Amino acid sequence: MEFTSLTGEQRYAALVRAAADTVVGLDFDGTLAPIVDDPEKARIHPDADAVLVDLATQVLAVAVVTGRPARQALDLGGLEEVGDDIDRAGKDLYLFGQYGNERWSSHRRRVVGPRPPAGLASFERELPRVLKRLEAPDAFVEDKGLAVAVHTRRLPDADAAFARLLPELRELAGRHDLVVEPGRSVIEVRSPGIHKGTAVTTLVEELGAGGFVFAGDDLGDLEAFEAVRDLARGGMPTLLVCSSSDEESALQNLADVLVQGPDGVLELLAMLTEDARGLRA
Repeated sequence: MEFTSLTGEQRYAALVRAAADTVVGLDFDGTLAPIVDDPEKARIHPDADAVLVDLATQVLAVAVVTGRPARQALDLGGLEEVGDDIDRAGKDLYLFGQYGNERWSSHRRRVVGPRPPAGLASFERELPRVLKRLEAPDAFVEDKGLAVAVHTRRLPDADAAFARLLPELRELAGRHDLVVEPGRSVIEVRSPGIHKGTAVTTLVEELGAGGFVFAGDDLGDLEAFEAVRDLARGGMPTLLVCSSSDEESALQNLADVLVQGPDGVLELLAMLTEDARGLRA
């Protein structure tokens, strides 16, 4: 774990003092779950349940904000069971799936979301032709219901394929009134207007948060980081955590703390829990 500046250390100290009114927002892949080649085989870190439940006793709420469909994240992360444990501790676990288009919470227990965006079906019909033309016919295409994700991680030269596909898929998405969200070896196409920053704002407004932590690892978390930076400019205690890797450094210059993957994220959250508990003692 590494604070990026003296300001980062000061923000952490202020956040500890405001812990009881703080919402902790967490990305899923690369933050709570290690990155794997097959997204369907991702699993939450084995220590996450215990760390998140203990954290929940010291903060206002815990939220997972992910680009994955909510039901998929619940199943892969065992988050319903985590929610049960947090609920027994008298707190709530929130889940925002598909960048905030879907919602679930440990007290409501059902996924709520909109219909698929107009234009997505047409985009999917055209996609195989585009992939073939760009010499990436074997790219893994994940239908998320409200979005489509094109993964290049399994291809022989994942970075080169990503670079070829990104501008072409952005242009194709624009023709169907959709937007592109690039991530680690993945290009996601979805409806405009909803992103992880919207989820941050929603949590603050609905829960009356007095502090906010967000931990993420790639470009899909950029809007959440920017939303938290806006909160900080308004005087709210905040902390931005980058789960860094060799693959993606986009968030590092914005973060207050750098950690190494899910291990580092959970180490930081455990430290926050203990420091907040000690301050109350």
